[in-house]
Amino acid sequence: MTDEGEINIFRALDFIRDNAPAYAQAKAQRVYLENFRKSKKALLMRAAEIKGHKTAAIQEREAYADPEYIETLAALQIATEEEERLRWLITAAEAKIEAWRTIESTRRAEARAL
Repeated sequence: MTDEGEINIFRALDFIRDNAPAYAQAKAQRVYLENFRKSKKALLMRAAEIKGHKTAAIQEREAYADPEYIETLAALQIATEEEERLRWLITAAEAKIEAWRTIESTRRAEARAL
């Protein structure tokens, strides 16, 4: 392998270390928004009830159609996208580390065979 083709394990480890806080923050944001979505729906259903919508089905319909609920869904979409982007980048770095371990193991086995 050329130098450019070599796996730099330290860069992969640094990447995981450097991006772990961003991944944790993205995951926390996604989990928060998933739970906030339920609270937002309840608040919007209550507002619909105050406006005179008596049945839960109509209140729920009004809540789902509310622009604030749709904004919450859009924020959840962005948070999920960021979490998944970081998760897959970290997974790729982990795969590079595993590939490096396999290559090093093969090199040691070849050295013992000589």
